[in-house]
Amino acid sequence: MSQNTTHEIISKYFAAFNDSDSEAMLALLHDDVAHDINQGERQIGKDKFRWFNGEMARHYKEELTDIAIMVDEGGVRAAAEFTVHGKYIATAEGLPAANGQTYDLPAGIFFEVDDGLITRVTTYYNLNDWIAQVS
Repeated sequence: MSQNTTHEIISKYFAAFNDSDSEAMLALLHDDVAHDINQGERQIGKDKFRWFNGEMARHYKEELTDIAIMVDEGGVRAAAEFTVHGKYIATAEGLPAANGQTYDLPAGIFFEVDDGLITRVTTYYNLNDWIAQVS
């Protein structure tokens, strides 16, 4: 993989996210993608990723801006830092009640890419910061 190819794949991932196009995101993932959920468990596979995206869309409306993508020399690993601008639209279990609160949150994702597909997505944001913003 080249750095440019990996950068293009990651750029497409974020464009699909901002277009709320889960199927386009899934098309960029390996069937056995490892998805490390922020402060949660690792889930394996596109089906679990699809379910996760559905849950996220049910509870949040988000747009990512200020996206900075960094790729290693071999094009295998990438990272992105960005700002999440969101609206909390439906209460998620174990979290504060939703009533349309908005939030702005710095976040990051680490990726691994192999054979033109994303094989790992590890997301990080400060959950306590998010809770403070929506409480």
